[in-house]
Amino acid sequence: MTDMFLEKFRALVPKYLEDEWQEEDGLSASELDEALAAHSFTIPMVLREFYLAIGGCEDLMEAYHYFWDPEELEVDDEGFLMFLEDEEEQFTWGFRVGDLGVPDPIVWRRNNARGQWKSEEGTFSEFVFDMFDWAFSDED
Repeated sequence: MTDMFLEKFRALVPKYLEDEWQEEDGLSASELDEALAAHSFTIPMVLREFYLAIGGCEDLMEAYHYFWDPEELEVDDEGFLMFLEDEEEQFTWGFRVGDLGVPDPIVWRRNNARGQWKSEEGTFSEFVFDMFDWAFSDED
């Protein structure tokens, strides 16, 4: 299968960190497979390519929001695979488990205080690129 998003995710390093992408910015396929081995679910292709591209780059994985390491991924009681949380732990982002086979599924956000999930109405790739644009934008 061809990589749909790998190069676009790798391009985030020079775009936002003004440095060339290095092998250590991503996880190797074997590291990722080992980290995911204990889970009873498979992750969408786009999330796999995200980890392969920048899963080792703390400056991006922890830019205002915290992407969970692959071994920390979990499914909540409502059937959402959670992968991201904000600094204040007010919101968590995830995918519906029924959508994990979709290459680039829609992202959902949970208000942690209310426990309610709401669609972000965008795919993971759209969400990630928009989030990094926001996180690294210069506020005047």
